[in-house]
Amino acid sequence: MKKPEIINLPKFEDPRGNLSFIEEFKHIPFKIERVYWIYDVPGGQVRGGHAFKKQQEFIVALSGSFDVVVDDGTIKQTFSLNRSYYGLYIPAGYWRQMQNFSTNSVAIVLSSTEFDENDYIRDYLDFLKSKKNV
Repeated sequence: MKKPEIINLPKFEDPRGNLSFIEEFKHIPFKIERVYWIYDVPGGQVRGGHAFKKQQEFIVALSGSFDVVVDDGTIKQTFSLNRSYYGLYIPAGYWRQMQNFSTNSVAIVLSSTEFDENDYIRDYLDFLKSKKNV
């Protein structure tokens, strides 16, 4: 089973401003089917709180910082994202929650699937049950 991991992205430094980019199958291990971003998160709010059966994600903090707590049903890991030249790859089958958003933070999420409500596991107890059936 694949595990969540931080993936460094190319970074081209220039006095006029830096540039980074992401290419499917080169920097991330999936074809990008959807891109969405999270912003204007009020202080203290938490995003996520679900798992996916099939969807893989790659999350980058384009601006500001936030933490992503990833849970495999046994072990929880916290990844702090605060630079735009690396991101967090999350395979399918992991519970994820985003928290501790700084002011004006922006998260961009690259997804391996189009939106499908049936792919979500939104109840943590159902998630734990699904892990025992694996």
